[in-house]
Amino acid sequence: MAESDKTSISSLDKQAKDVVISEKYGSETSSTTDNESVYGGLAAKLNIPADWPPLATHAPKQYFFWSRRKASDPDLDAVATQPSVFDDPEKAPLHQPIPEYESLHRVDPKARWTWREERAIVRKVDFRIMLWCAIMFMALQLDRGNISQAVSDNMLEDLGFNTNVYNNGNVIFKVCFLICEVPSQLVSKKLGPDVWIPIQMISWSIVALSQYWIKDEAGFYITRGLLGAWEGGFIADICLYLSYFYTSIELPVRLAYFWCALTVSQIVAAFLAFGILHMRGVNGVEGWRWMFLIEGCLTVCVGIVSFVLMPPSPTKTASWFRGKNGWFTEREETIIVNRVLRDDPSKGDMHNRQALDWSMLKKSLLDYDLWPIYIIGLVFDMTTSTVDTYLTLTLRSIGFDTFQTNLMVLPKQFLHLFTLLGVTYLSQVTDQRSLMGLGAQIWALIFLIPLRTFTSSTGRWTKYVITTLLLSSPYTHAIQVGWTSRNSNSVRTRTLSAAMYNMFVQLSGIISSYIYRDDDKPLYNRGNTSLIGIAVMNMAVFVLVKAYYVHRNRQRERVWSAMSFEEREEYLRTTKDTGNKRLDFRFAH
Repeated sequence: MAESDKTSISSLDKQAKDVVISEKYGSETSSTTDNESVYGGLAAKLNIPADWPPLATHAPKQYFFWSRRKASDPDLDAVATQPSVFDDPEKAPLHQPIPEYESLHRVDPKARWTWREERAIVRKVDFRIMLWCAIMFMALQLDRGNISQAVSDNMLEDLGFNTNVYNNGNVIFKVCFLICEVPSQLVSKKLGPDVWIPIQMISWSIVALSQYWIKDEAGFYITRGLLGAWEGGFIADICLYLSYFYTSIELPVRLAYFWCALTVSQIVAAFLAFGILHMRGVNGVEGWRWMFLIEGCLTVCVGIVSFVLMPPSPTKTASWFRGKNGWFTEREETIIVNRVLRDDPSKGDMHNRQALDWSMLKKSLLDYDLWPIYIIGLVFDMTTSTVDTYLTLTLRSIGFDTFQTNLMVLPKQFLHLFTLLGVTYLSQVTDQRSLMGLGAQIWALIFLIPLRTFTSSTGRWTKYVITTLLLSSPYTHAIQVGWTSRNSNSVRTRTLSAAMYNMFVQLSGIISSYIYRDDDKPLYNRGNTSLIGIAVMNMAVFVLVKAYYVHRNRQRERVWSAMSFEEREEYLRTTKDTGNKRLDFRFAH
């Protein structure tokens, strides 16, 4: 089976799936509207030896936690093993994992399992792996986001800072975060995420709690810089780690849950701040200092526990803490490893302690087909992040006190949680990414326009409601991280693409920090005018990115369609093209 069969069918990319069907089995099958019946015929048409076990007749469906099984779903005791390149004895040798692949002893092309087994193991991975990753992400957000609660407690006034100093601190944090993204990924790939991520967490937590002793601008800038440096790369490291356990269709949904953890962390932080900031005056110390100290100590504990709760791979879970037999049985390890490799054989191209050399690094950084998504990372969040950064300061400026302010951010967080899950679910069922981002920008524009028209006489509750609705905009970050991973199509590129994407997101934050300026407060009319212009620009960006990927797919399809079946077979055997440069790969959009 061709590489495109693996890439397209297993990821349920409908457009690419139809291309694969028409290429391999004739255009008459691709015209059908019943995707499941088309898929059910694929196993019978593959070049599978007669003595091999049967494959699944249904493609996998990704369920969110609120989803229920439907009558049309496959029998839970039916075979769930998906068609893959490994089922064709002639082509399977071209896609075998390298000898050093850490889970090679569990690779078995003949392995078959049922839907009941698959769903059970995915739930187990969710509980054992995803849950703790979400908790670690909450710790990240707690330490990098509590600066907003600190300024609501008069931190700037206590230290004699103005909002420009606050802006500079945010920029220093993001610059250091950005600079350390790629180096962190390189270290993580060499040591393994299971080793590097706990080291990162403990290091940034120590810096976070040291903010208790800030006395001047120098101390503020140093701690913000070190915090950004140690946190840089964490999100990309986690995404790489999760890719060892999940298929490409499952990863975007897990990333949605991942960013839900960020929102939950902000909700928890608001409640913690409400309590801790009441400690102002204890031992003659301001409340925000206690908050930095206490929350930093909490996240140090999370970092220490991470050393024992992050196994290196699905087949390396045994330890003194996780038990001598590990978390998964041999049967479960076989299912995890083979379902991931069947979905994306490129995940066997490197082992989890293999560093990238300079040629790999250069090739990944210069992959121009991923730069459209990087550009989206640069611009998509500017319309809301600027307003969000100043939310607590804005609420204080319109008459709410410290404790009201920290509780009044909660409605925004809850609404944000629902829109995040909603837009990711909609992206899954429609197989659209660019259009989801376009919709989010339209949402932002609807509320930025009235925000720009506010005057000093506008009621504070009107300002609060409009700002809350603006910041509840659907957050497409999880979709875009999964999109980056999907369009990378190799471990080498995927290792760096998530970091590159996140670097552009941090660069966006640096730009956003200078949109609201001290001489423009309290209404920030000049800044809001700029945000309206950015929202309109972003709408055009999403349309152009979609057009680019549609164009690239059509280019490849013209070349691929002009080739005979024998020429395609020869290409697959001899091509030097890798990752997303293969002619049989189609970009998601």
